[in-house]
Amino acid sequence: MSLESDIKKMVESVGLSLYDTAVFNENENTIFRVSVTAPGGVTLDKCVEVTHLISPLLDVTSPVSGEYRLEVSSPGIERKLKTLEHFIQSVGEKASLSTLSKEKYEGEVIGVENDEVILKTKEDGEKRIPFRSISKAKTYFEW
Repeated sequence: MSLESDIKKMVESVGLSLYDTAVFNENENTIFRVSVTAPGGVTLDKCVEVTHLISPLLDVTSPVSGEYRLEVSSPGIERKLKTLEHFIQSVGEKASLSTLSKEKYEGEVIGVENDEVILKTKEDGEKRIPFRSISKAKTYFEW
């Protein structure tokens, strides 16, 4: 079993879904971020509950070498899309993405079929983009 699959089981045990895990550095601190989702949103109490659940696991199986800070949160309204499942969860939301060939698209995610993301853009209408050709993607909120 991998650390991520163990974390996923613990997150699901309290009625949440694991969205992503990430390690990054901020102000000379290493942060291990666990992003969780739930229908209707994620409460602070649920984030605290997940923190208490997974902390003992991370004490035994550290996600990084050296010191780090654990953060458990919602991925937010503007979030990275890294997997096909992220795109499926984002149907109906606006997204911007770049491809490996440096093309850029913005529009509404209207579906995922046959490993392609279907985006409704103002310029091109419905655009099918192979998932494997996407280099970077994120949702965005239009005010």
